[in-house]
Amino acid sequence: MAKTVFITGATSGFGKAMTHRFSREGYRVIITGRRQSRLADLEKELNAQDCAGVKTLCFDVLERKACFEAVASLPKDWQMIDLLINNAGLAAGRDLFEEALLEDWETMIDTNIKGLLYITRAVIPLMVRQNRGHIINIGSIAGKEVYERGNVYCATKAAVDALSQAMRADLLRHQIKVTAIHPGAAETEFSLVRFKGDPEKAAKVYEGYTPLSAEDIADITFYTAS
Repeated sequence: MAKTVFITGATSGFGKAMTHRFSREGYRVIITGRRQSRLADLEKELNAQDCAGVKTLCFDVLERKACFEAVASLPKDWQMIDLLINNAGLAAGRDLFEEALLEDWETMIDTNIKGLLYITRAVIPLMVRQNRGHIINIGSIAGKEVYERGNVYCATKAAVDALSQAMRADLLRHQIKVTAIHPGAAETEFSLVRFKGDPEKAAKVYEGYTPLSAEDIADITFYTAS
């Protein structure tokens, strides 16, 4: 049977590029996201390319109950998950610490840390049962090097780095590998989301250099998994 990969935040950016890459390499893909229409469009694209199999789960990683219910809803033949890619994440705002919105901080913490924890905790029992698996957490260079106006976003990505190391230690006895990938600046919808839909502010982030692409991150993720 083809290997199965579970990808969070699959409808745009890194997640969408990863979905196409792993599907082309013969994986069955479980794709998740908040937007049902985007999931449906992506499913059609994959089916048109004769993929090994695709399963969609529509929910928001911020909602703990929804995360566990989504994983529990998987049919038995989709529960043999070989690879979990915790890709869902975002930045909200780029403000000085004393001016930042508490709502932005909470959204980043709930998505980048708690959402990753919920999904991982829901999927791990399936991997433990088969005594194998691989978890790839998508962090950021921001978790290694803090920058001005990055404050809580940087903190959440530092947490992803620490959690990845903790998972690696705790899950070793179950033959589950854990990898963290920390991309630098990449041009996707990331900055557009960060600046709440302002295209001019989003474009300024990449002035003066050529950023990474979503396909670059998909390539290194597949390389790591293989």
